[in-house]
Amino acid sequence: MTAPPPPGSAAPSAAVPTERDHGSFSLDIERPGPRDAVRAYVTRIRSGDPGALPSVLGLIVLVIIFNQISGRFLGKANIGNLPGQGAYIAIIALGLVFVLLLGEIDLAAGTTGGLAAAYAAQAVFAGGLHKGVPGLFYGITLALLIGAALLGFYMRLISGPILVVVGAVLLLSGADKHVIPALIISVSIGAAIGIFTGWLVAKVGIPSFIVTLALFLAWQGVVLYILNSQPINVVQYGFWNGLANDNMSPTWGWVYLVVLLLGYLGYTLSRALRARRRELAGDAISLVLIRFAAIAAVGIVVVAFLNQNRNPNPTAPIRGVPWAAAVPIGLMILCTLALTKTTWGRHLFAIGGNAEAARRAGIDVTRIRITAFTVSSAIAAIGGAFLASQQGSVNLSIGAGNILLFAVAAAVIGGTSLFGGRGKPRDAIIGALVISIIPNGLGLKPSLAIHPEYQQIITGLVLLLAAAVDALSRRRARQS
Repeated sequence: MTAPPPPGSAAPSAAVPTERDHGSFSLDIERPGPRDAVRAYVTRIRSGDPGALPSVLGLIVLVIIFNQISGRFLGKANIGNLPGQGAYIAIIALGLVFVLLLGEIDLAAGTTGGLAAAYAAQAVFAGGLHKGVPGLFYGITLALLIGAALLGFYMRLISGPILVVVGAVLLLSGADKHVIPALIISVSIGAAIGIFTGWLVAKVGIPSFIVTLALFLAWQGVVLYILNSQPINVVQYGFWNGLANDNMSPTWGWVYLVVLLLGYLGYTLSRALRARRRELAGDAISLVLIRFAAIAAVGIVVVAFLNQNRNPNPTAPIRGVPWAAAVPIGLMILCTLALTKTTWGRHLFAIGGNAEAARRAGIDVTRIRITAFTVSSAIAAIGGAFLASQQGSVNLSIGAGNILLFAVAAAVIGGTSLFGGRGKPRDAIIGALVISIIPNGLGLKPSLAIHPEYQQIITGLVLLLAAAVDALSRRRARQS
């Protein structure tokens, strides 16, 4: 037993660690270097958490196979076209990651994106939404926005209701006849749908499968009504058409890369230095610099490759980073920061891991679940705009068919678990690349392009393999 301090002497402060304390807790201030990081990653894989490794390996295998089938696969023209073909899948899958992390599902994500695109297209085409749809339906749309904003504020949401209010103001001001305001309104409509969807699931208690299946069917009918059963071409709207088809200038491509790299280096380096200054566990400076060098090398190679002319006709050069690559990457970074660097993101992961434990810990489970559906639907609206750009029009079946299935498959193939609690936004990007590469690679070989059934079969097998890896890794994690 430790003797009490003699009378009149000051007791040692618990807030000031002594040298002996630092020795006792030396593991807490170790800074792992490159070798430690590799060992930790191997240990994580062995414990049943492979992360994105299976999808990355699968992506590499597909690239090798399709490049052997057709030497044009890794050509400048094909690589430059690939982002535009899969951007909408990546974006919709990004939103779905938030819902899947909770162990929920949003079957209406695809048709929500299509509905939002239909609203924007009709508003621009008719010179204002009030001119393109009957007055009663216009009033219902305004009521949806106002009601969603009020419900969101009542449930103590912030960003979602504010976005909805911005959309309502733009709609009432008549700015919806212009492309950019119309697209902003479409995203606010997506957020409004997400608020109502999340409320039905989290507050009313209807299973997400039933709610979103009902909306999946309903929105297809609403799209027909908005479009008056006539597709609307968006090719003539330069900004909208350029989302999936235009490129940054070479200069802006380098600026984009430099901004991303400096942001990454500044954040990771400051975090490592702050941990060192406070004598907390953190990455070694050498590890931070090695990661930065690897990311920078990949980024420089990609941007330099895309800045080359991809058009065989030298009089009309096509070069630069596609917007269809830059926007999903930017969204991925924002989603990653939201999930990993905010209290909201940590709470979302906690609910996905164990909702009851999170509730007992004082987390507002209902609010977090509503916000997840809000984010999913708002991002789906952005995906709908890219889908319309890629197709060149808002057709009568936009967002229906296999769009949702491909988006869910992209998230799962990338490494997001269907059981909740595990996943990252990067999974959506990697999975979307896998999904997009399959039809692209098959289409370069005429003898395979005439057999569209191959695309469905291969995609299904890849998804089944990804789900099997997820199930087996979870079983291994429980056993370890």
